[in-house]
Amino acid sequence: MAELFWLNDTQWAAIAPLPPDFGGKPRVDERRVLSGILHRFREGSRWRALPDA
Repeated sequence: MAELFWLNDTQWAAIAPLPPDFGGKPRVDERRVLSGILHRFREGSRWRALPDA
């Protein structure tokens, strides 16, 4: 599953504490979401072209 992530473990460890916690329902996997956002910007695809999670 590591091939799904755009950030290696060292990079993720540096930014993992940064996302804010607004309370409410806990997030499932922040690393996966951020990897999807990075993929979208790097590939230049449209949001609607991304697969459903």
